[in-house]
Amino acid sequence: MVQEGLFKFHQYQVVGRHNPTTADPNPTVYRMKVWAPDAVRAKSKFWYFLRKLRRVKKANGQILAVNELFEKKPTTSKNFGIWVRYQSRTGYHNMYKEYRDLTLNGAVNQLYQEMASRHRVRYPCIQIIKTATVPASACKRANTQQFHNSKIRFPLTRKVVRPSAPELKTLYKAKRPCVAMF
Repeated sequence: MVQEGLFKFHQYQVVGRHNPTTADPNPTVYRMKVWAPDAVRAKSKFWYFLRKLRRVKKANGQILAVNELFEKKPTTSKNFGIWVRYQSRTGYHNMYKEYRDLTLNGAVNQLYQEMASRHRVRYPCIQIIKTATVPASACKRANTQQFHNSKIRFPLTRKVVRPSAPELKTLYKAKRPCVAMF
């Protein structure tokens, strides 16, 4: 599996339909947004969901287009709400999660990491139902609300003075470095 760029999961828009027949020469076209490591896995996920939702499977269907979707503004922080359905050891559960990230792909990566660590849920058992950019006033989780303070600061607690050139770097120092720079 090739990991392209910064994120393991990319957002793809897959468009497909049932094969045209004499009874139905213009079948309904279905469009779905899925997260997958590559386009091949995105098409596979598309057929998985379409088989569940409509009576269309890969053997009697066709893919019209597969496009990777990118963030419009990947330089500004946003709050993302993600609605998830996942399979645990005891059954199926619905969940709403909020993440603060630059891109939706980053938020989805956070989701997969958190679900694997906190709930022991693997990638195939997670179904993303819906995603949305949530305004700061509508955020519910304290974990995302803590970053909405206008006077928030991230102090550097341990700033080490580095040598200006590699020649000045030594393995052993004559005195201990002062790292408390307030």
